[in-house]
Amino acid sequence: MNAESKQTVTKIVLVYEAISFAIIIIILWIDEFFDFPAILLNAPPTPVNWQEGLFESGLIFILGIIIIRFTSNILRRMRYLEGTLYVCASCKKIKDINQNWHPMEVYIDQRADVQFSHGICPECAEKLYPEFNPYKILNARKKAEGRQEADQNPIL
Repeated sequence: MNAESKQTVTKIVLVYEAISFAIIIIILWIDEFFDFPAILLNAPPTPVNWQEGLFESGLIFILGIIIIRFTSNILRRMRYLEGTLYVCASCKKIKDINQNWHPMEVYIDQRADVQFSHGICPECAEKLYPEFNPYKILNARKKAEGRQEADQNPIL
């Protein structure tokens, strides 16, 4: 998914949230005028209370703005995590949105549900430990075991 389509998805999510809060406010006012509890549940009718309706609408509007902003921040961070990570070529620290540098393990640990363990890739093992390369040892063992199995199970 490219950056443009990610922004489109973000806008769609935020528009749906805004529409949902608008629908809640509309339902609140429809209930205020038509008094659904009186119609559906045979409750005693209540008069239209403009002040209560405005107060409730204001609270829902403020809550909607807070939630939409929170969602926008979450989606922005997700786009950043899915996008380019700036990694120091020397120490491998990662630069965050606020231009601060963090050790790779700390950065990813704070933003994802992962645990780190360290190992060594075959290329680095060869370069750093040519005399004690664990991959060479494992390959040699596998070849030796494979030959022994082939000797024990000859193909007819």
